[in-house]
Amino acid sequence: MRISTSVGLVCAGLWLASGAQGSDDNQNQLNQNSEFNSKAELPVQGEAVSSFWENLEIGGRVQLDYNQFDGAYNATNEGRTGSNLFPRRVRAYIESEQGDWDYKLLMDFAEEAEIVMARLRYSGFDGGPTIQLGKLREDISLEALSSSKYLVMIERNSLANTVSPYFRWGASAYQYFPSSGLRYAFGVYKNDAFGGSGEDDYEDLDYAGSGRLTWAPWRDPGRVLHLGLWGSYREMSGDELSPAWARGEVRETPVRLVDYAAGGTPVAVDHLTQQGLELAAQWQGTLLQAEYARRELNTTDSASPLDGEDFDGYSLTLSHFLTGETREYSAGQGVFKQPAGVRNAWEVATRSSRVNASSATQGTDVTTHTLGVSYYYDPSIKFALNLVRSRVSGPGAFALVGEERDGNSLVLRAQYLF
Repeated sequence: MRISTSVGLVCAGLWLASGAQGSDDNQNQLNQNSEFNSKAELPVQGEAVSSFWENLEIGGRVQLDYNQFDGAYNATNEGRTGSNLFPRRVRAYIESEQGDWDYKLLMDFAEEAEIVMARLRYSGFDGGPTIQLGKLREDISLEALSSSKYLVMIERNSLANTVSPYFRWGASAYQYFPSSGLRYAFGVYKNDAFGGSGEDDYEDLDYAGSGRLTWAPWRDPGRVLHLGLWGSYREMSGDELSPAWARGEVRETPVRLVDYAAGGTPVAVDHLTQQGLELAAQWQGTLLQAEYARRELNTTDSASPLDGEDFDGYSLTLSHFLTGETREYSAGQGVFKQPAGVRNAWEVATRSSRVNASSATQGTDVTTHTLGVSYYYDPSIKFALNLVRSRVSGPGAFALVGEERDGNSLVLRAQYLF
């Protein structure tokens, strides 16, 4: 019901927008015809329909994963070796552009039908920002903003999964300045992430505000320097903050390793704040990406030991194309993509990340190291292998994983874009 209602609202908005534009155009045409040529023919309605279909784009992705894991990842089963084969993402999208308006609807069918993104966007302000509304990706974290089909590793790092709410209903604006390489973005959203219900006890919305600023002083192909910072304020209105923040960079495992409540209890939060820094440098086929972020809790109980508690983490990724390709950088979005037209290419990568979700008496501190290799058959087909090792420490480590402090995993992915 929720899906059909949302799709209906998106379609209705698009119909009204295109209808309003069409009405204005038809009225202007009528006025001109009556003044200058009463015998001139009006545009045929089918021409607008033809234009709609010409601008329509349909596509998607399928990602099939195989995981094998042990130790801390499978601590509930005495650390024995476990495995899984599953569709990580089965997504399809439809998008179109009509003048200054465009829309995109992205659905995922890996488990059950879900609206991932539903975006209506207007870019008609001359020299001004682009405005969008719907279910949008919040501008938080370089890694979190990178499309899953273009990631260096199979899974995003634990830091990105901790701090990013990914897609939320709301409205945002962004603008890129080509002359300087600066880009800003800010938005207001319904905060139903991180355990928040999205409303307070009086059924009034809980809001989240997020903003990001990036600067790319170097942005030539094969020579990129990216600097970024972002921040977010999120109302929780006494909702309990979700205990498990990240899995440890391996999907579908029994234990989520990054857990601030392990060995203790979750807390009710009035609001939380987050800030992050980004750095990326590219030289030819080599790319370095680094991020740091922190989170501060403001609990409803001022006597709580977690009131005002800070948590932080980092991620550092180094990748290189053995066959000489260069990842494409989109300065207008502040993210990296796969090389344009890539074929028969090999990429190797290494990553280290850490999220410290521990306090004095509870929580875990998780460090993860990953080695990866990817083969690009062509722009649509990619195969990837990751070897992942995580170490769990902190006051809550024993309560969460017992003696299984280390976890190992082998992850395989086959990806097809259409």
